[in-house]
Amino acid sequence: MASLEQADQKVVFGLDIGTRSVVGTVGYMNDGQFNVIAQSVEKHQTRAMLDGQIHDIGKVGATIKLVKEKLEQQTDIHLTDVCIAAAGRVLQTVHIVYDYEYPDNHAITDEDIYNLDSSAVEKAYSEFLEKNTSDLKFYLVGYSVMHYYLDGYQIANLEGHNAGKVSVELIATFLPDDCVDGLYKACERAELNVANLTLEPIAAMMVAIPDRFRMLNLALVDVGAGTSDICVTNDGSITAYGMLPIAGDDITEIIAQHCLVDFNQADEIKIAASHMDRIDYIDIMGLQKTITAKEIAKVIKPKVEEMAKKVCDEIKRLNGDKPVSAVFVVGGGGCVPGYTKAISKNMDIPDERVALRGEEVMKNITFLNNDGIERDSLMVTPLGICISYYEEANNFIFVSFNGTQTKLYDNGKLQIVDAAMQVAFPNEDLFPKRGEELKFTVNGKERTSRGEPGEAAVISLNGKLTDIHAKLHANDIIQVTPSTAGAPGKATIDSIPEFKTKFNVNVNGKNVEASRYATVNGEAQTGFYDIKPGDDVKVLDYNTAAQIAELMDIVITEDTVIIVNNERGDANTPVYENFKVEFKDQEEAIMDAYEDFPDADEVLVSQANEEAYESDDNNVKFVAEADGQLSFEDLPDDDDVYEKEEQEPIKNVLARDLHVIVNNESVTLHGKADYVFVDIFDVIDFDLSKPQGRGIVTTLNGATPDYMQTINDGDRIEVYWKQ
Repeated sequence: MASLEQADQKVVFGLDIGTRSVVGTVGYMNDGQFNVIAQSVEKHQTRAMLDGQIHDIGKVGATIKLVKEKLEQQTDIHLTDVCIAAAGRVLQTVHIVYDYEYPDNHAITDEDIYNLDSSAVEKAYSEFLEKNTSDLKFYLVGYSVMHYYLDGYQIANLEGHNAGKVSVELIATFLPDDCVDGLYKACERAELNVANLTLEPIAAMMVAIPDRFRMLNLALVDVGAGTSDICVTNDGSITAYGMLPIAGDDITEIIAQHCLVDFNQADEIKIAASHMDRIDYIDIMGLQKTITAKEIAKVIKPKVEEMAKKVCDEIKRLNGDKPVSAVFVVGGGGCVPGYTKAISKNMDIPDERVALRGEEVMKNITFLNNDGIERDSLMVTPLGICISYYEEANNFIFVSFNGTQTKLYDNGKLQIVDAAMQVAFPNEDLFPKRGEELKFTVNGKERTSRGEPGEAAVISLNGKLTDIHAKLHANDIIQVTPSTAGAPGKATIDSIPEFKTKFNVNVNGKNVEASRYATVNGEAQTGFYDIKPGDDVKVLDYNTAAQIAELMDIVITEDTVIIVNNERGDANTPVYENFKVEFKDQEEAIMDAYEDFPDADEVLVSQANEEAYESDDNNVKFVAEADGQLSFEDLPDDDDVYEKEEQEPIKNVLARDLHVIVNNESVTLHGKADYVFVDIFDVIDFDLSKPQGRGIVTTLNGATPDYMQTINDGDRIEVYWKQ
């Protein structure tokens, strides 16, 4: 009669591929109860595995096939798919916290939670790659969410809540490629397809520490033949994983050396000592020997204590350098005498808080066939491997990325971006690249003009255009054309904000708006100039007289006289805000100049007044008459008062107006030929007799002046109280 197919029967086939033996379990889940149909155990004939690592794929594959065939005989079911667990000597974990803040208050969906987890895993993978100094290629083999946070507060489930900021804290786990590939290839030799892969500590945790106990700070140690796998819980979640390449085989080797037997016989002696007082054996010399369980315990005690210390040190490290509240031990290696007591001693907790877990944790497991099955700690991990299929349903799949075959750990949520990370496709080639930035300076301060965004990567999945978030399945074909860079940053003088501002100037009696004056690397440039990298741009707060003339369509010739604020200037004279500029021909300028001179009669009268004099000897006074002749008058008596007519003061023909900018306002000084800094206090409203601060601050064109320092047209002055 033909065997029934596994898929039709909806049963799970789990394999615990250990260093010393392979344990197979077939069963199914029903109403939260796992029902075991059959189990089979086969030991490796040679040391084909060491420290949880497959060394001989062919021999391990042969052992797996033998277990499979025995289970098929027991169940009459053709087994095709298998669930397995990985140990690995170099398990690596990354603890990560990832935050995301929404621009507005946002209702969290399941997809948001998935994206949050994925981003955290990506961040963990990036951090791992930065720290990984070995030549081994690692795979992400799983992650465990420890906590979610809503606006900074821990929460059990984000879905449905409104949030501005969400966070996830998780542990991502990585194993080397050879650990995973060896397990897959050994299963392929037995004509089995891997349906799910988990970590051994996770599998043991499924059975040994139910969810309701994970609020406590506990540690689980699965002591196999080659590795001691560790898992730590706290606050309702798994908080850390760890693995040590020290376990039952290290004890077996001590017994082999002491009893002078081969490794397999030493392993039998170790197992027998757990339930017999005396063990008979024959050593390699052919001599009949007997050893007691107490003697074996004494021989292995140093190694047991060493194992326990290393395990406790690792537990404390994983638990933030502090002991846990209790330790559960599973696996055959943990059954050796003195191990649990050594754990309690090194962990500094009572003996009763370290215990082997066996039948007492299997209340939700039914054995439909009890023939030869013992419900002890050796069964915890094999059963957990089966149960994890229902909890995780994780597996590795193969996809093609730009022609390269790559393997991905399938958590049911794989996207193209995950495949890109696995093949180390540059992240910047997925997203549009901006063109090179243009950097230059304006008035001594650095400016940057960003480049234009380029085109995003062109992504196809199985020949159809898609995006980086498209879901992946086994054997998918991905093609990615890298993104492109946009045009480099660019800017013109016209685009500089300072250059766009205008200022007022009075030209030939008419108020006009003038544009700013700009130089690049010391040379004048127009607003159409394309700025180049490293250019030194200066936007000045004045124009030259020539630029003002060009603005007004005035042609400057050899006969043109330029007057700026009533002073003779030239084409290069600076013209600041509110300045007055006049453009005249030579004749007009001369005529205007004559109008400023005083009348000739005024000058004669003034000169005549100065020429009058007195003669004391003759008591005679010479007086200038109106016609310019001198006449004599008698001096007055001593009691008379000589009255002298008031004379008009003499004008200073060298006096000129001076125009400066004081505290950003135009100010004009009058009546002197030359001016010094202190003269500005005659024309500004600044009361020195009433201090309004700690002191007076003065600047002249940005520098600290001397009060008697000469000032010139267009100077910029600041005067204020220091607070």
